[in-house]
Amino acid sequence: MSLARLRAEWFPNVRADILAGTVVALALIPEAIAFSIIAGVDPKVGLYASFCIAVVIAFAGGRPAMISAATGAMALVMVGLVRDHGLQYLLAATILAGLLQMGAGALRLGVLMRFVSRSVMTGFVNALAILIFLAQLPELIGVTWVTYAMVAAGLATIYLLPRLTRVVPSPLVAIVVLTALSIGFGLEVRTVGDMGELPSDLPAFLLPQIPWTLETLGIILPVSATLAVVGLLESLMTASIVDEMTDTTSDKNRECLGQGIANIVAGCFGGMAGCAMIGQSVINVKSGGRGRLSTLFAGGFLLFLILVLDDLVRQIPMPALVAVMIMVSIGTFSWKSIADLRRIPRSSSIVMLATVAVTVATHDLAQGVLAGVLLSGIFFARKVAGLFDIRAETSADGASCTYTVTGNIFFASAAVFADAFDFRTPARRVVIDVSRAHIWDLTAVAALDRVVLKFRGAGTEVSLVGMNEASTLLVGRLAIHDKPARLGSLAAH
Repeated sequence: MSLARLRAEWFPNVRADILAGTVVALALIPEAIAFSIIAGVDPKVGLYASFCIAVVIAFAGGRPAMISAATGAMALVMVGLVRDHGLQYLLAATILAGLLQMGAGALRLGVLMRFVSRSVMTGFVNALAILIFLAQLPELIGVTWVTYAMVAAGLATIYLLPRLTRVVPSPLVAIVVLTALSIGFGLEVRTVGDMGELPSDLPAFLLPQIPWTLETLGIILPVSATLAVVGLLESLMTASIVDEMTDTTSDKNRECLGQGIANIVAGCFGGMAGCAMIGQSVINVKSGGRGRLSTLFAGGFLLFLILVLDDLVRQIPMPALVAVMIMVSIGTFSWKSIADLRRIPRSSSIVMLATVAVTVATHDLAQGVLAGVLLSGIFFARKVAGLFDIRAETSADGASCTYTVTGNIFFASAAVFADAFDFRTPARRVVIDVSRAHIWDLTAVAALDRVVLKFRGAGTEVSLVGMNEASTLLVGRLAIHDKPARLGSLAAH
């Protein structure tokens, strides 16, 4: 790596990166504790994971300034394994998930992000914004007016302070000021200490205490595979969003590899599996974080907070952190997408809304994205199939008929292709001109076989003309209409 690139990735603005990392570290603590509770493990499992993953991904990840740590989506996948087999099996599953992610990076599967449409990306962002807001509701239900007043004061500080100065990130100021007010006046509000016990020791290296057998592999592999897929999906989507926010690019394959390494380290140090966090990544970017230093500092400062400043951290009021997360929710949601619903194609709107609906209903970003990608594929196939056309032209003497095929012949248009021919034509010779068409798959080749064999069965001479090189290779390998030996063999059966 050149010195210029090293400086651009690590030290674009040291002061801004450190301040942004400070805000992120404070926001990570209650979430890591909450995700640990969801997974059914001790809070230190999520906190150790967040520290390990953030520090490792700062070096190994493909996207500077992106925050990775323990996440809710990953925690939901772990619940059954922890309940049925305990923490040690979870640590083993975390390590195996990391190995699978490293394999995905080695196979360069990061390029699959090219198949995620803009509508799915928008739906992913909007759904995440809604989930972030919904996650704050438990802190706003059944509480005193003091909580609402502190949240309102926090939001006012976050949004109004930048009009006066941007020297210090406004979310950090809001947290510090509200914490000072809460301690100084002894306000009765929930604090970080109420979320769970903070660890008092450094994470230690240990291998999971499990039997290393095929039976164990059968138990953890399904969970590990799901963790690997969910983690990569969320990480790559988040990387693309941060790319857009910062108008920069990232290495998606390196990100897959980095996420794998980070999860292996987390599992070896008593932490649960994690992945990129769009909420914290947005906090980091909006607070001025641009380099890898912001991610590294967030992880390092998180450990410093829970081990050295634990007494102070326990007193941070939850309303202050709720205000920060509401800011993230508002800033993450693509408000323009609502106005665009009337302007963009209906299929794109349906994909976006479906992604949001499935994600919010299941609280699983992976399921929402997969639903959106599936719908995008269906709409795309339908659109391409609609551009397909066949025109027939009979010679003056009626002896020959030429069919000109335009468009793509594949699974969605193969039936239309096969039904477009008149097999009772009096013409003695039929020419199928595919110079303006492309044959894509086995279904298309099978349809072509059916057409040619039907014409030949009716005693009509058939010829194909204008086939491009790629189609010729596919038809030559898969078609049966020009393979008499295979036809005879099929007839015998």
